[in-house]
Amino acid sequence: MAQNDNKNNNNFFNQNPLITFAIFSVVVIMLFKVLVGDGANGNVGLAGNNKRTKQVSYSELKSLVASKSVAKVDIGQSYIKAVSLDGSQIYTTRIVRGDTTLVQELDKQGIDYGGFSETNWFTEMFGWLFPFLIIIGIWMFFAGRMQKSMGGGLLGMGNSKKMVSSEKPDTKFDDVAGVEEAKEEVQEIVDFLKYPGRYVEIGAKIPKGVLLVGSPGTGKTLLAKAVAGEAEVPFFSVSGSSFIEMFVGVGAARVRDLFEQAKKDAPSIIFIDEIDAIGKSRAAGGMMGGNDEREQTLNQLLAEMDGFGTNTPVIVLAATNRPEVLDAALLRPGRFDRQVLVDKPDFAGRVKILKVHMKNVKMDSDVEIEEVARLTAGLAGADLANVINEAALLAGRKSQKTVKQKDLFESVERAIAGLAKKSRRINPKEKKIVAYHESGHALMAETTIGAKQVSKVSIVPRGLAALGYTLNKPEEDKFMMQRHELWAEVDVLLGGRAAEEVFIGEISTGAGNDLERATDIIKSMVQTYGMSDIAGLMVLEKSRQSFLGGPQQATREYSDKMAEDMDEFIKSSLTEHYKDVLVRLEEYRGAIENMVALLYKKENITGDEVRDIILAFEKENGMESKVVEVVGNIESELQADAKMSDNEKKYEN
Repeated sequence: MAQNDNKNNNNFFNQNPLITFAIFSVVVIMLFKVLVGDGANGNVGLAGNNKRTKQVSYSELKSLVASKSVAKVDIGQSYIKAVSLDGSQIYTTRIVRGDTTLVQELDKQGIDYGGFSETNWFTEMFGWLFPFLIIIGIWMFFAGRMQKSMGGGLLGMGNSKKMVSSEKPDTKFDDVAGVEEAKEEVQEIVDFLKYPGRYVEIGAKIPKGVLLVGSPGTGKTLLAKAVAGEAEVPFFSVSGSSFIEMFVGVGAARVRDLFEQAKKDAPSIIFIDEIDAIGKSRAAGGMMGGNDEREQTLNQLLAEMDGFGTNTPVIVLAATNRPEVLDAALLRPGRFDRQVLVDKPDFAGRVKILKVHMKNVKMDSDVEIEEVARLTAGLAGADLANVINEAALLAGRKSQKTVKQKDLFESVERAIAGLAKKSRRINPKEKKIVAYHESGHALMAETTIGAKQVSKVSIVPRGLAALGYTLNKPEEDKFMMQRHELWAEVDVLLGGRAAEEVFIGEISTGAGNDLERATDIIKSMVQTYGMSDIAGLMVLEKSRQSFLGGPQQATREYSDKMAEDMDEFIKSSLTEHYKDVLVRLEEYRGAIENMVALLYKKENITGDEVRDIILAFEKENGMESKVVEVVGNIESELQADAKMSDNEKKYEN
């Protein structure tokens, strides 16, 4: 009976009261018209159904009046009607404005005449009602648009069914690669949803909420779907921004509705993506006051999570890449009990992710996944998926049957350096500058201990502004850098500017970004890492964790004297290292010239070709090789570090 009552309450007329009112009004007016009839001013003689109507000209009508051939004349706003003497015919004509002789003629002939209204009660009512109906129609149109955007119902109040995606995903843990630690953390969630009695019996309390934290594209949403897919339970997914609307109270009502749906279908999972949209710290507003709608939504979310019993098989998963802005009440035990880091994958993780995305792509036999994984250090899972897709698109563009290794390399370059601008023609002068600039970077990278090996050098413009680039290949994942490695990176960055001065005799604006990065490295060494005698072990700038990787507002916590010393240290360090780089490039002048000649010929050269050119030059000139070999074990690496440490002492004195 309850279901039938609900169906009756949800019929068309109950859901659309305004349309119902409009239809009822029109029907009442039509019935009144039929029952009462025309309420015009006594024009019964003119409305007989047995009379024939004839259209005549105005002059003809005046002639009929002059000959007394009509019995009665009715004059309206624009028409004149005249009845013949026998009453069998009605003559009609349009009024000629400004003519007054007709009335005089009617008086002269003694013919009865009068006026009539061309409109009746119904048309007058419709004329008054029509604008009103238009206004109602326009209002209903915009109200309907608002209902769609706000979830339906009366202005969308309290109804979140249209904002929530409910499904039973087919995603499994095998489809999620590169985040093994995160999968282990959420495994017990799956067990609890499958076998809740096992945990209740032993007295264990499963976490009510799990917060997935990580950079964009690391697979947070995919992991949440995999949890639901493994547990085979309903998966209610909604974006945090869907709760926030212009009307206060809408978000809180939607939160209530969402949790009610999840409880009805328990065991189930609620997934809130980008929870920072509603979960920002309430203290962030300060004295200016916060967003009332956001705060009410957050308060309702906290209350709903507190309302879960220990036996309620409903788990709340949430994802964010900005955990630092979340409210403390949201993160306390009893709400989001556990935070799971979904980090960027390491080398082994990247290999697994690439294999997952290669399943449905035809790969050539020459493809080496490990080489692709080495080149993609620092890329997230979404970036790796895009690399595979771009490679498949490139192969399809070439009408190939399979994806080759070179297609994957080109795709990696697109992801890192940007799209190659083959149509961008640079003049010979700029091409020469770019060739020497990139050759300088490459030489310093190969002959400096602690620098990353060169993978490719190109003078083909890529991206928005780069006229050329040097792609460095890290041999392994690194989570920290030693001091000599930072100085090595500074030397590599200065190599481009130094090459322009040595070989061109003039400097250009092309080294602007290199100098900026070199300055930032040295500044961080002084301010944050305690790698100078300027501040010693004192930290001048606090490091702020940010998953977005955006710029941070630095707070100055040191004196003017310290700032002057730091500026002087940065300037002198750059100058001294720049002088050493100039000496190194002069020493390897012939190798640079050979490298530039090959770049002019091929536009792209590999790291192996760069190393072969340098080694050949050293052999020709009987020089001791400075090419840094890839260290194969920890002992040789420590020896290389010790050698570099000896070279650093002169910069510190």
